Amino acid sequence: MSESGNRIIIVGHGMAGARLAAELPARAGDAKITVLGAEQHRAYNRIMLSNLLAGKVDEAGVELTEAAGHGIDVQPGVQVTAVDPAARTVTTSRGDLLGYDHLVLATGGRALVPPLPGLDRDRLPDRVAVFRTLDDCRRILSVATGARRALVLGGGLLGLEAARGLATRGLDVHVVHPVRHLMERQLDPAAGAVLARTLAGLGVTAHLEVAASAVDARADGVTLTLSDGRELDADLLVLSCGVRPDVELARSAGLTVDRGVVVDDRLRTSDPHISAIGDCAQHAGVVTGLVAPAWEQARVLAQVLTGQDVRARYRPRPSVTRLKAAGIDLAAMGDPGLGLDPGVEELSFSDPVRGTYARLRIVGERLTGAIMLGDNPAVGTVIQLFDRGAPVPIDRRTLLLGRSRDTSSAPPVESPALMPDSATVCQCNTVRKGALVRCWRAGARSMDELVAGTRATTGCGSCRDAVEGILGWLSAIDTPETAEEVAA
Repeated sequence: MSESGNRIIIVGHGMAGARLAAELPARAGDAKITVLGAEQHRAYNRIMLSNLLAGKVDEAGVELTEAAGHGIDVQPGVQVTAVDPAARTVTTSRGDLLGYDHLVLATGGRALVPPLPGLDRDRLPDRVAVFRTLDDCRRILSVATGARRALVLGGGLLGLEAARGLATRGLDVHVVHPVRHLMERQLDPAAGAVLARTLAGLGVTAHLEVAASAVDARADGVTLTLSDGRELDADLLVLSCGVRPDVELARSAGLTVDRGVVVDDRLRTSDPHISAIGDCAQHAGVVTGLVAPAWEQARVLAQVLTGQDVRARYRPRPSVTRLKAAGIDLAAMGDPGLGLDPGVEELSFSDPVRGTYARLRIVGERLTGAIMLGDNPAVGTVIQLFDRGAPVPIDRRTLLLGRSRDTSSAPPVESPALMPDSATVCQCNTVRKGALVRCWRAGARSMDELVAGTRATTGCGSCRDAVEGILGWLSAIDTPETAEEVAA
């Protein structure tokens, strides 16, 4: 073990805490590791809750496939109520006083409840719910059974996932968003307009540039009053107004807190014996709220805490946001930008009728931002180019439209044989093509075996088609030696 000693307590058994609990045992030697999770459930994949809402998976389908490492004491339903950094102890909701050598805060975030008349953030009405946890999902589904219409307040990523999930169940869904276009953090107005039209065809109506002013929840329904005077009636109201890092425990312990718990490149807080990862952590002024950075933080922290690599440092990678619901395929990355800045090359293509939109921002022959909405076969290549910082092809049409008349300039997109080993296939787990090939060479011959050996597809799941394609390509090769030659 390293400087941290051999007693490690992880506060939080969400996606970040669970990944750290899985990463530590292989490196931690004789460390005693305790995980305290406020939720009563086993660790689950929060990204997959929209699929649970849509009825595409059951609760077993959202459980994280990897359990905590052998010998780790996982205590669900146990909340930490206080931290004493001087004594290096935590107090739990059961009254236990536990000592630690190193404490890891993985407390995540909490859904925001807007300060509207008719809402009490501590006790929501029966027909009103937030969309953040498995219990929230259960609450929504219990009300949605037999419901005809649902309202979603908030047109960001989570709000649209909730809306699409409910629409898949046959509900008439209306999204209320105070901004001019949907997903304004990731999309430009043109992409937002195409997305709104696509959603309308899938049973989701968007009400834009209008805020909610009051909520009237009754036993038989709920009414949302809008700032323009309109009233929308429904059987269910889902609040998706953002997430706030859960920092109360850190703040009460005297740690440095801004929007999140402030950490350095080693994920240490202002107390060297306390770290923070995931949605509650703020690194270099940024709170990510995404799974890929959280899992990378867990990997780096495991290396540092166990002494496997005391020089390991967290270096944020460019993020890719995916919205992959039934009937919608969206990838947004980098800076969407508005307006043509000096030295920036911008290209775009829009076909609202077919629900297709593509926009690229290129600086110095490298992608600095992109929006890909709809059925576009080049989306995998665009993500790879953005992730690797590789030069874009001479014929930009190959990226906008997925095809080119000049085949000599077409990028090596679709064939796994032409993908370099360094190409990132699974963004959530940073699984590269080379890792999949090596796992196959080691004997993995099925999708389940590749997933178990690399963790690919266990995040948002949007890379499953790509992983299956690589598996199919490898399976068609006669010998592992041939596969090595082709993949080199």
